[in-house]
Amino acid sequence: MHTYIYSVRLGVMMLLILWSFSGFASTTPADDAEPDSQATQDNINTDQPQKPQTVPFATAADSEVFIPNLTGAVSVDAALDEPQWEDATKVTLDFVTQPFNNTASPVKTTVYVFEDGETLYVGFIAEDPDPSAISAFYRDRDQIWSNDLVGIKLDTFNNERLAYQFFINPFGVQADAIENEMTGSETDSWNAIWQSSGRITESGYVVEAAIPLRVMNFNEAKDKKVWGAEFVRFYPREDRLRLSNLPFDRDNACTLCQMGDVAGFDQASQGNNLALVPTLVLGQSEQRDVYTDSPWQDETTTEAGLDVKWGITPQVSLQATLNPDFSQVESDVAQVSINNTFSLYYDERRPFFVENAGYFSTNQTLVYTRNINAPDYGAKVTGQVDAHTFGVFLADDTSTRFIVPGNLSSSVATLDTDSINAALRYRYDYSPDFSVGFVSTLRDADDYHNYVSGVDMKYRLTGQDTLQAQWVYSDTQYPFTLFQDFCGNACLNSEDSNETVLRTRYPDNFGGQSWRVNYLHEQEDWYFRADHYANDDDFRADLGFETKVDFHRSLLGGGYMWWNDTGWWNRIRINGDWDITHNDAGELLEREVEVYASIRGTMQSFFEIGHLQRDRVGLRFDPSVLSVEGNTDMFAEKSYSMYVESRPSPYLFVSTFVRAGDQVDFANNRLGEQIYTESQVDTNIGRHTQIRLRHTYSDLDVEGDPLFTARLTDVRMTYQFNARQYLRLIMAYSNVHRNQSNYTFDVDNRSRSLSGQLLYSYKLNPLTKFFVGVASGAVEQGQLSSLRERERSVFMKFSYAWLR
Repeated sequence: MHTYIYSVRLGVMMLLILWSFSGFASTTPADDAEPDSQATQDNINTDQPQKPQTVPFATAADSEVFIPNLTGAVSVDAALDEPQWEDATKVTLDFVTQPFNNTASPVKTTVYVFEDGETLYVGFIAEDPDPSAISAFYRDRDQIWSNDLVGIKLDTFNNERLAYQFFINPFGVQADAIENEMTGSETDSWNAIWQSSGRITESGYVVEAAIPLRVMNFNEAKDKKVWGAEFVRFYPREDRLRLSNLPFDRDNACTLCQMGDVAGFDQASQGNNLALVPTLVLGQSEQRDVYTDSPWQDETTTEAGLDVKWGITPQVSLQATLNPDFSQVESDVAQVSINNTFSLYYDERRPFFVENAGYFSTNQTLVYTRNINAPDYGAKVTGQVDAHTFGVFLADDTSTRFIVPGNLSSSVATLDTDSINAALRYRYDYSPDFSVGFVSTLRDADDYHNYVSGVDMKYRLTGQDTLQAQWVYSDTQYPFTLFQDFCGNACLNSEDSNETVLRTRYPDNFGGQSWRVNYLHEQEDWYFRADHYANDDDFRADLGFETKVDFHRSLLGGGYMWWNDTGWWNRIRINGDWDITHNDAGELLEREVEVYASIRGTMQSFFEIGHLQRDRVGLRFDPSVLSVEGNTDMFAEKSYSMYVESRPSPYLFVSTFVRAGDQVDFANNRLGEQIYTESQVDTNIGRHTQIRLRHTYSDLDVEGDPLFTARLTDVRMTYQFNARQYLRLIMAYSNVHRNQSNYTFDVDNRSRSLSGQLLYSYKLNPLTKFFVGVASGAVEQGQLSSLRERERSVFMKFSYAWLR
């Protein structure tokens, strides 16, 4: 039966792909509805009237800013000395929209913009009374968000759903991102190929950018095109000011709804928009068993692959990869796993998976591609046509890895078999305020499958009120002997079972449901939210990151804000929430109240204190049954927290989180006292060097004696030669001490690990790049008395983009 369902779903996905290639993708929509210092460059004659003349967006809500079509060669050199710049449309950034409420900008910023049918050109003259205070550093792309920045946001469909962001720092370093109004998220994992240049002057800085229109989806069929747009400058000094050409209404929870209109692009086209990217990976690695005297085992890697990016139409894009190397160039930041019963979340960093990942987002994490380990191929089609937005994703995997969820813990299962992995996401925007969607994921392997399908909606009732709902159904089959992977033969008798065993011991396929209902009211001074989450006992989302089942949570929360446009602080907020969680049988799992008070102020600082009071169950006395009432202890936890961050100068950022109070000892089912801290220090040395230090400390005492102390340190030192190349050293150290006499079972007294990576990177653009690096890892645990190296490698990766 499951093979039939699998075939039908793949058929639906392929039909959708063919649909996007055919007439559906070329449908012409109806016309877009109308939505609601003295540092001028010598080469721009500001005494001469501009064509067209300056139009402040804020003075005429119904006006459109026309972007002229001007031809001729343009050199992207931050000089703005071509004749086209004299005829470009000029816009000024007059408003401070954050952290202040549309106050007058303290500095002058002038934007010049035009297009030539293939490329959008934007020039910024950013004046500054003290150029020595400009925060600008040479960094890798997308690593400049704390710098002085200028940029443009574009909603190319003008439907208030998605906006492309292009930002540049004073040295021309790029950051691009996609803002998704449906999910309320912004992600810089999207990367486009475009040009930029910047230079600091005696009166500020100048930036020039050339953005090929082919990097964005838009409706090419229309003559006159009206896009949503906003021009932005970030001016970080004592406060991090966001300057805009548009005022912002804090009583309107929709951000993209407040963008202005730019009109023109009559001759805009995307051309062929095809990128072929061959890749080559060379590597040599060695591993050994550190507990024996066995010799090193060598492994040589020589892999060639191919990535394809194709704009099928101006509205539909295809990405494909063959024989990819999906290993990560940047190591994950270490996390504390001790005394944590649920799986840890790590961000996806691999380019193929993160590109256009927002097309698959819902208010539930049903697509978490870190579950896919080593595919031989992958393909993804994403697009937006009229009111239809869709994404189709397909990849294989040489193994099958997924989370086995529970309500008190989760585990990770790995099947040594190939699998097919797929996802389908579709959304129909009935109006600017109402959208409905469908989502489906699929994983299929020998004796295993997991199919998930569901519907969702988002309704903006008013400018302040939003309602979201989602229902999902899953059908799952586990291999008959999967449960033995978590207990061997010890759990053949039911009395030796545990939660993971019980949640994998299914003789046949099984089905379950999941619900999400979220209501949010947001306005300038206060907000209120009401949520309900439910995953029943048999629900599984194996392509996603769903660590809990057999749980139903209801939440009420809100907050109140005080604003201030003068003085040393600009916002005070008090917020909190109450939630309660039961299992399917209605048994109480957790009840929690948390309250926070925060203040945001000068030196780009933020300070927050919080108090949490929670009743939660501990371990089951009899792990062979899933009930909790009479089978667990209910522990009452009280804790206090503090978080502070500040950027007192462009060269220093510090942050610290501290939590102290009660914490359940899940290993021994007791209540203890914990001190937990997370700290980060970023130091910029000159314009090229950055040192980032992260440190995590966790100490738990139980019954008056220490139980464990865990320390994690992550140091990353980067020297950025210029906007294209850097040298980076990463060192990660973990040190865990356990008090053996305070455990009810045998544990290692000490475990340590140390890993390092030295990497050189050169990026001509996001697709043409070269990496070469060395890495090593050592451990100390069990009978080892010191750190011992267990793996080391040297690797090189090269890719080159042919653009057509």
